[in-house]
Amino acid sequence: MDRQSSQPTLQTIAVVGLGTMGTGIAEVLARAGREVIGIDISEAAAQRAATALAAATARSVARERLTEQERADVLARFRTFTDLGAAAEADLVIEVVPESYEIKQQVFRELDAIVRPDTILATGTNALSVTRMAAESLRPERVLGLHFFNPAPAMKLVEIVSCVLTAPPAVEAVTELARELGKEPVPVGDRPGFVADGLLFGYLNQAAAMYEARYASREDIDAAMRLGCGLPMGPLALLDLIGVDTARTVLEAMYASSGDRLHAPAPILGQLAEAGLTGQKSGRGFYTYEAPGSSVIVRDLQTPLDGSLVGTGRPVSSVGVAGSGTMASGIAQVFAQAGYSVVLAARSQEKAEAAKAAIGKSLGRAVSKGRLSEEGAAQTLDRITPAGSLDAFAEVDLAVEAVAEDLAVKQELFATLDKVCKPGAVLATTTSSLPVIAVARVTSRPQDVIGMHFFNPAPAMKLVEVVRTVLTADDVHATVREICLKVRKHPVDCGDRAGFIVNALLFPYLNNAIKMVEQHYADIDQIDAAMKLGGGYPMGPFELLDVVGLDVSLAIEKVLHKEFRDPGLAPSPLLEHLVAAGCLGRKTGRGFREYAARR
Repeated sequence: MDRQSSQPTLQTIAVVGLGTMGTGIAEVLARAGREVIGIDISEAAAQRAATALAAATARSVARERLTEQERADVLARFRTFTDLGAAAEADLVIEVVPESYEIKQQVFRELDAIVRPDTILATGTNALSVTRMAAESLRPERVLGLHFFNPAPAMKLVEIVSCVLTAPPAVEAVTELARELGKEPVPVGDRPGFVADGLLFGYLNQAAAMYEARYASREDIDAAMRLGCGLPMGPLALLDLIGVDTARTVLEAMYASSGDRLHAPAPILGQLAEAGLTGQKSGRGFYTYEAPGSSVIVRDLQTPLDGSLVGTGRPVSSVGVAGSGTMASGIAQVFAQAGYSVVLAARSQEKAEAAKAAIGKSLGRAVSKGRLSEEGAAQTLDRITPAGSLDAFAEVDLAVEAVAEDLAVKQELFATLDKVCKPGAVLATTTSSLPVIAVARVTSRPQDVIGMHFFNPAPAMKLVEVVRTVLTADDVHATVREICLKVRKHPVDCGDRAGFIVNALLFPYLNNAIKMVEQHYADIDQIDAAMKLGGGYPMGPFELLDVVGLDVSLAIEKVLHKEFRDPGLAPSPLLEHLVAAGCLGRKTGRGFREYAARR
């Protein structure tokens, strides 16, 4: 009796569908000591799954993570079949068949006649209604969703999806199983996409639409999100990995449920899917791959020209940076470290001196961490000349403003730069949300004005969004791209519209996360965990919102809503209420979370 009680409740588990996801789930289960019954109507698929498990465990032995005996035990626990009847002895069945109601319901109907009354039936869907599948089962209280993420052996998140028909003991059993597998179970309700995919696919859809509109190249969109947000993959490369057809199916289900235009699949997804260009698995999607199933991208007709063919820029040896805050100091440090003579101008000489002192401290930290020599730090600091007036910009070749994100303030500054700077000087704004053309038009030389959006902290972040207006001269664009490379930054090109690339994709995602909390679908901890563990995000959306500042986030969301007039971009009322209450994030000690002890 004691021996029996020590056994896991769910010991024998059937996995129906041995594609990439089913094979990964089977591996996780077998490694964790479960008896695994792998079922697929295709004998070839079943054989591939067995071969994949053999290869994966062989690699583990080579890396000394498994012994030969442990490997033999894992392989012995995995048996494959082509008949659903093999699931008769299972305590739990996980179906991972194609994302189609008809196919999944057929599997569930057949399982109803095969498995024991106490067997739990789990669907691996990431888009379809669990409630609908449960309602048509003979045992709706035993039906739930068990959503693993790809690759299942590596990804920690498992979303446990219950509906109004699911019995709590079934949820408890699979939750405990997930923990025993070394996963992080997150309980969610039944709605298309659940938490992680519900947020992820809206963002992917917006990226596809951005590319379809030819606003930016696929390479620049992907680089912007990797380098600007620290994501492991860009959105278009991720769509190719997931499968363009799969993404379209998920978005169709989400749109049918939400009616939100942000979930309406971008037409390009349908066009690629109908053409069979489904991503890595077909050898071509947004990118072209070495072969079907390969992840190696090869050049095609859409691959950008070499940077040397962009054009010739203007000579730049001296740079002026206007501002005294963190961004201005960081940009000045970047240029000075790259060998440029820098004039750092603020509203007073004292503020400029203080900004230079802040750069000195930053360089000192770099020295203490071994990233810079003391001599290099001293030379960098010597290249920076503090000034209390923009008059000091008279001879600079490039003037970069990094002042308050206020259009009137920037326009006043650019009107002054127009008078002070020599003819041919490039004038750049670091705005993250305002129209560049609006500051260009207050000058007599709008052709010399361009956006050069650095990310904070500028010395560490590699991305610069290069924003051309309809009036920006070609050689000005070439100049800024050349300079970005010289200061070891990665330039991405985009047009002059709200949010550019990063903020236009990031903030609707953050806004949708807030709406999930507003709708009581999930709490902030569940959502943050889901996006970090399921999406590979370095920070959850609420951690990021509190770091960025809720007031800054609200301002950007208002700009996006005003520009694109999409109801789905309207800022969440919860965000507006928190800002009105002075809860602005870490800087005030309270945002979505509290950071200061209560008095």
